[in-house]
Amino acid sequence: MQRKTLLVASFLCLLSLPATAQEPSAPPATSPPPTMAAPPSFEALSERLLPTVVNVATTSKIETETVEGMPALPDLPPLPPGSPFEDFFRDFYDRMQPPPGTPNAPGQPPAERSVSGLGSGFVIDAAKGYIVTNAHVIKGADEIKVILHDDTSLDATLIGADEKTDIALLQVKTDIKLTAAQWGDSDHSRVGSWVIAIGNPFGLGGTVTAGIVSARQRDINAGPYDDFIQTDASINRGNSGGPMFNLKGEVIGVNTAIFSPTGGSVGIGFAVPSNIARNVIDQLVKYGQTRRGWLGVRIQDVTPDIAESLGLDKPRGALVSSVVPDSPAITADIKAGDIILSFNGHDIPTSRALPRLVAESEVGAKAAVTLWRGGKTIDTAVTLGELEKAEKEGKSGPPKTEKPSAAVTSAQTDIATLGLGVSAIDDALRAQYKIPATTQGVLVTAVTPQGPAADKAIQPGDIILEIDQQTVNTPAELADKVDSAVKGSRNAVLLFIERREDRRFVALKFKPKE
Repeated sequence: MQRKTLLVASFLCLLSLPATAQEPSAPPATSPPPTMAAPPSFEALSERLLPTVVNVATTSKIETETVEGMPALPDLPPLPPGSPFEDFFRDFYDRMQPPPGTPNAPGQPPAERSVSGLGSGFVIDAAKGYIVTNAHVIKGADEIKVILHDDTSLDATLIGADEKTDIALLQVKTDIKLTAAQWGDSDHSRVGSWVIAIGNPFGLGGTVTAGIVSARQRDINAGPYDDFIQTDASINRGNSGGPMFNLKGEVIGVNTAIFSPTGGSVGIGFAVPSNIARNVIDQLVKYGQTRRGWLGVRIQDVTPDIAESLGLDKPRGALVSSVVPDSPAITADIKAGDIILSFNGHDIPTSRALPRLVAESEVGAKAAVTLWRGGKTIDTAVTLGELEKAEKEGKSGPPKTEKPSAAVTSAQTDIATLGLGVSAIDDALRAQYKIPATTQGVLVTAVTPQGPAADKAIQPGDIILEIDQQTVNTPAELADKVDSAVKGSRNAVLLFIERREDRRFVALKFKPKE
């Protein structure tokens, strides 16, 4: 139930600060529309929303080894849910387990013990019994129970889960009348808006706290579609999977994680925006799994140096570093070196924005794409594939990586302007660095410390495929093009680098010729 640097989160609820009043003679306002002020208390809102929130309790059975000459450890002692002693005993038992691979005592099978977990959730469909929680709350669970607001315990079935967004969908069957929460639009949430949190911290179900939205669009490296809402509402262990409500009582987020060096709330919590969660839930209801759109490109950020090298007015878009063979991008004639400026009518401010837009698009749909290529815009259309199918076929995900062998001793050409030593690729170097026979270019054999190449983390073993979007096959060609750039009073060149099947563009700045 706990990540290394991110702990379990809770239910939040967005409330808005009042807009500043204007004098009658003031010009028309250009700021966002006014929002609702915080009420004198959250009593009425809490009373209405509490029945929509549930506790999620899981049980997992794990095998423990029995060391010869030592009795098996007994099960954990019975403790009340969320007891502060639970962590103490669990840590003690984990440290007392024998190292992996230790043989069991003769004639004694592996012992089995139960591990329990707690989280939160909320009802989204009362008639069908659908309940939303976090994927990490129910991961590996052999038994899932949902405890309603009136303490009724119900068996729950897992409909589907998505680890990329940490969203899961459960279903309960009961004659009890459930109360469902309503989805809201997370795109309308604003920094400074009030929030309330209802959850199950440390097993204390039905706990209500309040705070504000501290920030938007946070990337915490939890997954490929990070776009978290940050809040200071008090959230603790056991709150994972709960809803974030706005002042209207609408769900605008699913609480997933907190940042804490101590394990407790320090006022930094994160929730998956409802617009992301709702799209995932709709797919889990329909298919039992996600079905995301797939373009088939690997991308990187457009830095100021790269934008300048490619003649773009400012850093924006997603730079295509490579295109997956037999992918929708190939069919649409998207090429390495293109910058994707917009997708289906949505501008791409940074490369982070593209994966979510593509993933949320329907499989098989045709999407309009605007590219920057050769100093001008190009419009094309792409029919999207299915990400999950591409992953099964090994077409998606990071490329394979193999550590190259020791440095070569072949003839080396030094290019001091870039702080590089390079060599032509011969058969011996192909074997030494495991370079595919189809790969052409110039091999980096040395990097000058604190030089332009070192500043951009270029390493020996990297292969320079292009310079300024022109192919290069020999050290002499590379040196000539660098000299031309220097003589042309330029202060940077754009290299296209391959590193163990991973390709990306790197802009190297240098001191122009005086």
